[in-house]
Amino acid sequence: MADKKKKNWKGVVPFADDQKTLHENLEFTAVEQYKLLRTNLSFTLPDTDGCKVIGVTSSVRGEGKSTTAVNLSYVLAENGKKVLLIDGDLRIPSVAKKMKIASTPGLTDMLRGENMVDLAQMKSAYLSNWYIMPSGVLPPNPSELLGSKRMQTALETLSAHFDYIVVDLPPVNIVSDALAISKYIDGMVVVVREDYTEKKELENCFRQIRLSNVHVLGCVMNETKEGKGYYSKYRYKRYYKYYKTYGNYDNADKNTADKSKPVK
Repeated sequence: MADKKKKNWKGVVPFADDQKTLHENLEFTAVEQYKLLRTNLSFTLPDTDGCKVIGVTSSVRGEGKSTTAVNLSYVLAENGKKVLLIDGDLRIPSVAKKMKIASTPGLTDMLRGENMVDLAQMKSAYLSNWYIMPSGVLPPNPSELLGSKRMQTALETLSAHFDYIVVDLPPVNIVSDALAISKYIDGMVVVVREDYTEKKELENCFRQIRLSNVHVLGCVMNETKEGKGYYSKYRYKRYYKYYKTYGNYDNADKNTADKSKPVK
């Protein structure tokens, strides 16, 4: 039985099934934008020693947060850092499916103390310094579990072994999970999808983030249509400016376009 579990942990295939996931399957422009995101994060993360814990979320489903979490953790590891990717979406996890590994044992097993997680078994087949922890068995109380002292202890324990921990989290407007864990992370990256994310949803997302005192590191905008052939898949800087504007709700222009329309 022990051998079978060990095999499942290492069951990573050379290429993931999502053509937007992982360095080998990305267009050059998208790869460069993820590297730009990596560089920008080095300026926005707290200037402290030790492991940096980054949450990745969105306002609603379908914006590409999980793909972004996978690719961000990959480029961080590619830069020589020891990185752990955690699937913290304990409702609809997708990291294990994208990476074609077993979903258990994982985070919930570690939090419940039922299985000792062997870090060596979490090592990916892509890079020797890139580790992946799936969600584990889905719990009945995801929000409480992510905001628990057990989660804090788990992150503190894991931080001793890594330079970065990237946590894929559920959308803010759907459930409170991402906000529950926010007190244990260094900052949050918010993912937005052009012609999909509604402005009212985005506004509500940032309102909740601000009320929870979450440190937003910036935003990633994907599936952009402008500038064909020139960094058109993923953008960071342009949408960061939009966030800074929308973050000031008191001075927001009330005569802007209908906020029920998708972001453009």
